[in-house]
Amino acid sequence: MALKDLWGRFVNLVTEPERPPPAVEPDAPAIPPPAEEPPEPVREPDPPDQVPEPDPSVGDPPASPPPIQAALPGHVLPPVPGTPGFTPPGPAPLPAEEGDFPRAPRPAMPGIPEEPEIGVPAVEEEADDLASPADLPDEAAAPSGGFFARLKAGLSRSTARLTENLTGLFRKRRLDDAALEELEETLISADLGLPAAQRIVAGFRRTRFGKEVGEDEVKAALAEEIAAILAPVAEPFRPDWNRRPYVVLVVGVNGTGKTTTIAKLAQNFRADGRRVMMAAGDTFRAAAVEQLQIWGERTGSTVVAPAKEGADAAGLAHDSLQRARAEGADILLIDTAGRLHNKAGLMEELRKIVRVLRKLDAEVPHAVLLVLDATTGQNAVQQCKVFREMVDVTGLVVTKLDGSAKGGVVVALAEEFGLPVHAVGVGETAADLRPFEARDYARSLVGLS
Repeated sequence: MALKDLWGRFVNLVTEPERPPPAVEPDAPAIPPPAEEPPEPVREPDPPDQVPEPDPSVGDPPASPPPIQAALPGHVLPPVPGTPGFTPPGPAPLPAEEGDFPRAPRPAMPGIPEEPEIGVPAVEEEADDLASPADLPDEAAAPSGGFFARLKAGLSRSTARLTENLTGLFRKRRLDDAALEELEETLISADLGLPAAQRIVAGFRRTRFGKEVGEDEVKAALAEEIAAILAPVAEPFRPDWNRRPYVVLVVGVNGTGKTTTIAKLAQNFRADGRRVMMAAGDTFRAAAVEQLQIWGERTGSTVVAPAKEGADAAGLAHDSLQRARAEGADILLIDTAGRLHNKAGLMEELRKIVRVLRKLDAEVPHAVLLVLDATTGQNAVQQCKVFREMVDVTGLVVTKLDGSAKGGVVVALAEEFGLPVHAVGVGETAADLRPFEARDYARSLVGLS
């Protein structure tokens, strides 16, 4: 480099003033990089306006395919189902050539018996209707053998229940405390009740304790003890014909057989030549009114029916007594609606009937019969207790002994209340409602002839 140039640079460095350093600017905020834009979607090319015709060599077969050639030459398979010309094949005939396997002849199918026609059962209005009077057999059609035979047959279920434990209990066994305790449990389970069972066991202890006894001896002794309990209450129903009309009020819970019992009593009194009037006091049940009306036509008895369903039973009883007096009836049997003994309001209606009747005669009703269903067992004892307090029951009628396994409840009733048991029922005919016989009942109950 020439000397002149070096000198010039030197002179410039000396003469130029110093420049201040550039001011430092504050840091600028960091700017994030721009987000990457999503790639544009790839658009498929628009379909052409005209779709090209498919290749006839590709796709479904033609509508009428040519027949399929079989593997064997000269043989053509039949058309496929669903194609034109297809005909369903018929049943192939059985081969008849020799050499075929023998086939047993197919037995003929038995004819299907026709189903018997099932009738629609009749709807029972209430269990109190044992049978329609028009359907009941006459006394001439009653089972043969006498009432004792029918009573024994009717008590067969009660007998089996009472004696099934006696067979193993007394078989030449000494009568000790354990045997007497088992005997007491057997009597209680047969619905004789605790008081009657204790009385019978006390008799066995007094007369046979410590002795060897057999089954037959125990049955005979048991019949004697039961008869001793029943004898004081076995009292046939005998109205006082000097008080005419003799008014009888029949009460009981639902389904005990009050209406049927009234009809049977009416038939028996008519057979004795008495003029009978029946009051259909079950005004809430039309079937009971109709039943008494049918019985009235059959026996020639007069029936006083309510003017409409649900009429006042006390008013009907009042009118019946007035009519019985006017027509000279010997006996007036008043039916009442079945009511549960634990319903105070319904029981009070019975008291109302008695009060209304006594406005005409302070001595009526002359008798109040409580009808009890033997199938209810010990519940009959509670019914008797309540009805006796409400309407002063004078006597009992026990029904349905033929279908009960609890016939021993008659013994429980006799021991606890001492009310007369006027009659027992072992069937549906009037001949099956008979006066109560203590000895016959006791022997039938234990299975003795």
